[in-house]
Amino acid sequence: MQTATTIASENRAESGTAAVPLAHQAIHDTVVGILEKLPPGPLLDVPAGEGALGARLIAAGFEVSFCDLYPEIFRLSDVEIRRGDLNGRLPFDDRSFDYVTCLEGLEHIENPQQAMREFSRLMRPGGHLIVSVPNILNIEERLKWLIYGYTSHFKPITREGRERLLAEHDNREEIAAHVNPIGYSELRYILEKYGFEIATVHRDKPKAHAWLYWPIVFVIRLIAKLTPGKQRAERWIEELTSDEILLGGNTLIVHAVLGNVKGI
Repeated sequence: MQTATTIASENRAESGTAAVPLAHQAIHDTVVGILEKLPPGPLLDVPAGEGALGARLIAAGFEVSFCDLYPEIFRLSDVEIRRGDLNGRLPFDDRSFDYVTCLEGLEHIENPQQAMREFSRLMRPGGHLIVSVPNILNIEERLKWLIYGYTSHFKPITREGRERLLAEHDNREEIAAHVNPIGYSELRYILEKYGFEIATVHRDKPKAHAWLYWPIVFVIRLIAKLTPGKQRAERWIEELTSDEILLGGNTLIVHAVLGNVKGI
């Protein structure tokens, strides 16, 4: 019987096309910029997509392992990829990696906490995790939520809309559908629950025409400054009104470090 890896390799060989980023190029540039400052080591890229980010990380000296729910879309020749579902157990041993990159993944799955539990299992203490999610808390998205009841990346999906997504993406619903809006507060909670501490927060790029929102941003930040200090700390108000989040672009990129964890 052919394995998923063998089938994917055959498809890649037949395609003859280069890997294309499934995330915005600015996200890849930011992630590579973070990792280039760190010593190379074993790294898991999941979901790997076509392999565009991983190719850059291999070139930077990292020992990259690839995993995706749909390995048949992977396009790097002579590179192994394993089939794995972020909603379940990934096909790697405990403490196998110093680095994990998960770009444009958590918002597509049913159970982001399971994915984070797996990252904690797979990584060695002191390892670095980089995740990206749509930034649903920038000022433009907050206003869209207020006016429309949904944000740009999480529009209502009707039955007809779901059928169109399935048809357009060859029944690979997880690639197309954003089903889990995760803001900074939810992401930080999950990270800390599974032993991670946030090191840095980044935006893919500044939001275009951000100056139009400055009057509202001023009011939000004024209210934040008038909030009692204990409440500001407990509710992460400084972070939630930072440039990276409030004035951020479409994507929030978080770099976290795993502490010493047991029993995950």
